Order: sequence, then structure tokens, then C-alpha cells
Amino acid sequence: MAELLTAMLSVPSPSGAEDAMASLLVSRLLRAGFDVEVDAVGNVVAGWGDGPETIALVGHIDTVPGRVDVRRDGDLLHGRGAVDAKGPLAAAITAVSRQPRDGARRFVIIGAVEEETSSRGARHLAESMPAPSSLVILEPSGWDAVTVGYKGSLRLRATVDQPQAHGAGREPSAPDRCFDLVRGLQDRATATNGDAGVFDRVDVRVLGFDSSSDGLTDRASVDVGVRTPPGCNVEALIETARSSSPTANLAVLGSEPGVRTDRGTPLARNFIRAIRTQHGAPRFKVKTGTSDLNILVPAWGCQAVAYGPGDSRLDHTPGEHVSITELEGAVAVLELALGSR
Repeated sequence: MAELLTAMLSVPSPSGAEDAMASLLVSRLLRAGFDVEVDAVGNVVAGWGDGPETIALVGHIDTVPGRVDVRRDGDLLHGRGAVDAKGPLAAAITAVSRQPRDGARRFVIIGAVEEETSSRGARHLAESMPAPSSLVILEPSGWDAVTVGYKGSLRLRATVDQPQAHGAGREPSAPDRCFDLVRGLQDRATATNGDAGVFDRVDVRVLGFDSSSDGLTDRASVDVGVRTPPGCNVEALIETARSSSPTANLAVLGSEPGVRTDRGTPLARNFIRAIRTQHGAPRFKVKTGTSDLNILVPAWGCQAVAYGPGDSRLDHTPGEHVSITELEGAVAVLELALGSR
């Protein structure tokens, strides 16, 4: 497993440039005995077994940009994607390859593309693949924890073009009108959040801003990211943005709902039992980011969890690394959880 992950880390695969990584994975999976194909958008899809019950394990083969030298330092393996999320994918491949091929379950491991940008791979799966019986999203939770919730994401872009006005005048500038939109969203979030916990809050953040003037036209644009809890009224947030700056041209760049899955399902209980069997103290997590769980759970409606080795605080950082011991622990948990009835 460590050798497989090292090979995966050694192939750069930023979003949109996953072909070399896909080729490596296809070769390794075929050699291990999987049935493998690459679908229309570049997802690597590998089947194991032919039972009537299907468990889909969906990871992603892309990473954020940035080179992290691949090296082994004692128990630690460094490299871009070690945590997010080639490590969880390598652990799942290892665990599934230890399941009987003639059992009651068919396992489908998927290395999806562009999870870090548009979730293009997951969106294609939602439209093209029949819903499985169970879904495991391969994202870092720590070997002894199971993730059952991710916040949603709303991404907006507001642009304002208006005639140039004197800086001492009373007319708001184009940047002012962009700031009005941000303040409107922030005020709404403050009013609705109350004393809600981190996972249940609406959070508003400016992701980018630009302004310019050619002496005749005053221009500004702002990109806003809003993290939303499950059940949040996203349309009301969009209307707040529109009404806060009526002259702005508002575009919705993306929207995924927040999700929280049922921790009492047989799938979730199997993971908890497996962690205890490996002498861990299991716990459930919810996360303030998003993942392909946000795309696939609403589409498929099946029982689902997210699981994988690694510390998610190292996601996207220059010091990204994973412990080999933790990888081995996660493989053992996956092997037991996937084999449980």
C-alpha cells in the first residue's frame, strides 16, 4: 500500500490534468485483478466482485496545485495528495482487493476528476451511474473517525459597471455597490446564526475583488463564497444579495447543498464496530468544507459516510503528509467494515 501511494504521489495531477494519474491507476488496478474502465469525463472506475449489493467507494485523483516533494521520513509519507485524497484512495484499493470476489457484494472504486474545482467527475456519476446500495466517500476523517456531514457551498460573482462619478460626489462608487452586497449577506448571516455552532452557521467570505476605471466607466467585481448548513434557504441568500445591491449583475457560479447523513445506518455502524475492533475510540465528525458527498447523496439517496486516513488540517498545505501506521489502520477498518453484514 505504501508503495502504491508513493507511486500515486509521484505523478502530479492538479485538477484538469489528471490523465497521467489515471493511466497509472488503470495499470495498477488491472494488475491487481480489478475490472477497469475510464468513463466519458476521465473518471477511473474499477469493479471487484459481482454480488447483487453494490458499494461505491468514491475518491478523487486530482489535487490542488503546488508541489510537495515526495519523500519518506520515518513513519511519514510526504507529497501533494497524501491526505487529500490519494491516501484514502490507496487505502480503499488495498482493502477492497482483500474482499472475496465471489461474495454477496460488488465493490466499485472510483477515482473521480476535478473534485477540487467543479466536481465534474461526481456530477457525471450522479447522472450516469445507477444508485449503489451504499456510498463511501474517500476523504480524510482520521482512521478512527467517520464523517457524516459537510456544509454546502454557494459561490456568487457580482459585477458593477456605471458611469464615472467624482470621488467627492454622493453617488456610491462601483466598489461601494459591491461592498453593499457583501455587507447585506454578512448582516443576514449574523441575524440568522444567533448562537449556532460552527457547522450550523452561515459563513460569508470574500474570495476575490477587482476594480478599475478608464475615466468614463467605473467597474468593480467581487467573488463571494458562502458556506451553508444543511437545510439552508439558499434562494433567500441569493435574493438578499440581489436586493443589497440592485444595480449589480449577479451570477451564481456554483451551489451545492449541505448534507448530513444518518449515523444509525448499517453502513455507519459497520465502521464504528470496525474501529472498535482495531482498538480505536470511534467518533463522528461534521466538516465545514464540501466534498463529492454533497453531489452524490442528493442524487443517489443511499446510506453514506465519508472515511479515510489522514489529518484534514493538512489538506492543501505545504506540509501535507500521512502516517503509514494510520494508513494501515484505515485499511484494517475498511476491510472489516466492507466485509460486515
